[in-house]
Amino acid sequence: MLTVIADIQVRTGAEHKQNVLNAFAKIIPTVLQESGCHGYQLLRDHDAGVDYQQTDEHTLTVLESWQDMAALNAHLQTAHMQAYQAEVKDDVVGMKIRILAAA
Repeated sequence: MLTVIADIQVRTGAEHKQNVLNAFAKIIPTVLQESGCHGYQLLRDHDAGVDYQQTDEHTLTVLESWQDMAALNAHLQTAHMQAYQAEVKDDVVGMKIRILAAA
């Protein structure tokens, strides 16, 4: 089992973040039905009001769980992921992806 953490850096401006949130809302149900997908969730920083938290209002985080690399790679090639990437290309500045396995 693999855990993927994808940090999406969104352009400054509320409209850009909202566009990404809207695009994700459309694909989440489909992604959750993919073979090998055990979880797929979009998260944003919560203002917990504590001084030890680091937040970034321009970053959204996707927390994913995949059976293996084959399932993850197949996911990235799906038509809905290609459509999502095209839809948000003007809203996203960059992305950092981490693929993790149990230690």
